[in-house]
Amino acid sequence: MTEKMASVQWHPRERNYKAELESCRLERVAVEYGDYHPLKPITVTESKTKKMGRKESTSSSSSSCSSNSIVDPLSSVLDGTDPLSLFAATVETSNMQDGSKKKREQDDIVGSDFEPWSSKRGEILTRYTTTEKLSINLFMGSDRGKPTTPGSAVSEKVRTRLEELDDLEEGSQKELLNLTQQDYISRIEELNQSLKDAWASDQKVKALKIVIQCSKLLSDTAVIQFYPSKFVLITDILDTFGKLVYERILSMCVDNRTSLPANFSPDNVSDTAKETCLNWFFKIASIRELVPRFYVEAAILKCNKFLCKTGLSESLTRLTSMIKGIGDPLVSVYARAYLCRVGMEVAPNVKESLNRNFFDFLLTFKQIHSDTVQNQLAVQGVEVPIYLTLYSPAIDWILRCIAYRAPEALLTEMMERCKKQGNNALLLNSVMSAFRAEFIAARSMDFIGMIKECDEAGFPKHLLFRSLGLNVALADPPENDRLQILNEAWKVITKLRNPQDYINCAEVWVEYTCRHFTKREVNTILADVIKHMTPDRAFEDSYPQLQSVITKVIAHFHDFSVLFSIEKFLPFLDMFQKESVRVEVCKCIMEVFIKHQREVTKDPVILNALLHVCKTMHDSVNALTLEDEKRMLAHLINGFIRMVSFGRDFEQQLSFYVEARSMFCNLEPVLVQLIHSVNNLAMETKTVMKGNHSRKTASFVRACVAFCFITIPSLTSIFTRLNLYLHSGQVALANQCLSQADAFFKAAVSLVPEVPKTLSIDGKMRSSEAFLLEFLSNFFSTLLVVPDHPEQGVLFLVRGLLNVIEDFTWEDNSDDKVRIYSTVLHLLAALSQESYLYHVDKVDSNDNLYGGDTKFLSEINKLCDTLIGQILEHLKALGKEKTLKRQSFLALQLFNSILAHGDLRNNKLNQLAVNLWNLAQKHGFADTKTMVKTLDYIKRRSKQPNSGHFSDLAARLPLQSRT
Repeated sequence: MTEKMASVQWHPRERNYKAELESCRLERVAVEYGDYHPLKPITVTESKTKKMGRKESTSSSSSSCSSNSIVDPLSSVLDGTDPLSLFAATVETSNMQDGSKKKREQDDIVGSDFEPWSSKRGEILTRYTTTEKLSINLFMGSDRGKPTTPGSAVSEKVRTRLEELDDLEEGSQKELLNLTQQDYISRIEELNQSLKDAWASDQKVKALKIVIQCSKLLSDTAVIQFYPSKFVLITDILDTFGKLVYERILSMCVDNRTSLPANFSPDNVSDTAKETCLNWFFKIASIRELVPRFYVEAAILKCNKFLCKTGLSESLTRLTSMIKGIGDPLVSVYARAYLCRVGMEVAPNVKESLNRNFFDFLLTFKQIHSDTVQNQLAVQGVEVPIYLTLYSPAIDWILRCIAYRAPEALLTEMMERCKKQGNNALLLNSVMSAFRAEFIAARSMDFIGMIKECDEAGFPKHLLFRSLGLNVALADPPENDRLQILNEAWKVITKLRNPQDYINCAEVWVEYTCRHFTKREVNTILADVIKHMTPDRAFEDSYPQLQSVITKVIAHFHDFSVLFSIEKFLPFLDMFQKESVRVEVCKCIMEVFIKHQREVTKDPVILNALLHVCKTMHDSVNALTLEDEKRMLAHLINGFIRMVSFGRDFEQQLSFYVEARSMFCNLEPVLVQLIHSVNNLAMETKTVMKGNHSRKTASFVRACVAFCFITIPSLTSIFTRLNLYLHSGQVALANQCLSQADAFFKAAVSLVPEVPKTLSIDGKMRSSEAFLLEFLSNFFSTLLVVPDHPEQGVLFLVRGLLNVIEDFTWEDNSDDKVRIYSTVLHLLAALSQESYLYHVDKVDSNDNLYGGDTKFLSEINKLCDTLIGQILEHLKALGKEKTLKRQSFLALQLFNSILAHGDLRNNKLNQLAVNLWNLAQKHGFADTKTMVKTLDYIKRRSKQPNSGHFSDLAARLPLQSRT
């Protein structure tokens, strides 16, 4: 059969594309008002009929719909019952039932608007450090700490545990001296792990002893500047212990049948659990020292819920009173902070204890200036201002807990009590840190008056103005006070000598200035920052703060013409001399520009500034730059390029693209964007001239084409080059630049042999043939309208591309080469038509050039015969057992090509089609469903005028089953 196929000549059928298009159009049907329309909303009426049999339920559902309603198939199946609606109704009913319960519980739950302790933890550990040597007492376990055997007597067990508790007082500890801060932290972490291990191995007394030992460390202020960090580390252990005890008792209340509800009462707790809970409190009550006794009981405070309803409130009051016995004011205030922290977790509605803690602290505040404290500071060589800052985390936390959802009257009372303390700077700073920003901003002038009256010796005023600035940046002060607030604050800030202190304050007040004032005031602020940070290159130590300043400025000035008209903005950028930081700042600027710039621009101020910014980003690229980073930078630069437009001044636009190419040559995606932009510029020129180029515009378009032609070879991605050659050639052809279009297409043809067999895509190696097949299909579609060169042979480009395809090394198990040949058959069939399917305006394609010349058609037919011969040879080679399925698929594909493009009135071509049909189903690998549809199509075609030969063909096409 294959030999018969080889002698067939190609005979393309004549096409009337307009008639075919009309025959394929959908029938137009007028839709009257009220009739069904796919976009009309569906109306479903709920059925009240009880669900019975399937037949009855269907009828009831349909009868429930009005005559002009459309039945919802989902609702009809469910008999009008929508499960989502039922669920929503159930939830609504449940919400109504639980509404009062939730309201009662709301006060007992801390909302997401409360800043948790975990957010403060890292900040404290970072801020309060030391280089001095530290010491720690480690617990030395004994054999008696091991769990008793099942056979031991209960009295022996009790006696052993009492002895273990006494071990702590009898020197079963080891003191480690001369520890660095990191060593100290490591030891604390070891103790935390030891606690967990002891608990897991059922050594509860040992776990308690570890916690007691750690709590005792909180009474030690030997290295006082490290105390806040020590507090954080030790209370982590206490939190772990409290959680373990609570979960242990809770587990005793749960059996296989029931579990305690979320808001259980002591009546729900079993007697065994209550006894265990009391046992823990009795053990803790036997601790002799006040500080560990207080902390360990506070850690398990939540367990009071198991004992009595008022247990939490009573225990909070008692523990608040216990703190009065702690003599050291620093130890005392952190104990109050821990109690407030635990109180907010277990009983946030008990506000009296929180307020009492703060008021008691105010009463003992004078201890800070006592001789005992002053002597301690003198011994350790710590200055008073540094010492006072150690109180800030504790006082801030206490006030934050008090201020949470507190009425304004309470906040006003707190403010008045601070005044009675002589406007102490430490307290005032904590008030401004803890209270709501709206409350502070509304009273900004009052706070400024209090700040002025503060004694600067203990706590610097600039820190107070910084805290005030944080508030007025978040909430708006009264409009009439805004300028005075800025002037009062800046008078203090600008006098600061220390660059770090200065920039810490300036960074905060920049946002306030940007929010409420014009570029004139912002420019003044930036000038002042430059003045303070330039001497001795102080800016090198303050890059994070300077970045913050820039971020805040560009966040408020989205009009870049205004932003870059700020005189000191670019000089401010010049302070970022560390390349990595400078690039990050440039990226921030470009991200804001791309996000907020809505209209294209040609403002020279914006263009010059952003070109400088983009150039900075581009020049940071080197051999070590990651691909993701390159993509990000290219994305930002491309966003800028797309927003630049000089309107009808196309020559200026092209000059901009030329300049951009020279500046951003190391980023391939930017070059690709520039090529697309220049091609688009050429097409815009064609549109403006309505396709009739003048001498000037024709010269300009050729300049655009030349830009693309010399830029494409610099790209590394071969498929990017191929597609850009094709796209640019299409643009050149559309603008009647025929020789330039030929050059692009020839370049593409010569580049195809360089396509590698595999490509790296997302880190994986994939075959390149699928991409090549797609490109070649697009290329051949374009070649339909490309006229032959007068000095070259017929279909020079088509033949050249086919030669390249023939010489290309294809994969052994690939049929892509044959698929391409099928595509070329379609092209050649289109080329042989009297009038082509599509044309390029003002370009004479081969249908006009040759005018149906017989020699031209003969050349096409010869080429078709060669291709069919190649395809049939490939089908013959696939006649092996393992490739029969591929043979079947390709045979049917060629059959469809002949059916669509061939003239089946030719007997030889008709016979070839029949042979291919038989070959497709010869070995049982045919797609029966597809063949049935194909045969139905042929039968429908046979009913059309002048299509009798399709009836004969259909009669000769048997349809075999798989069996």
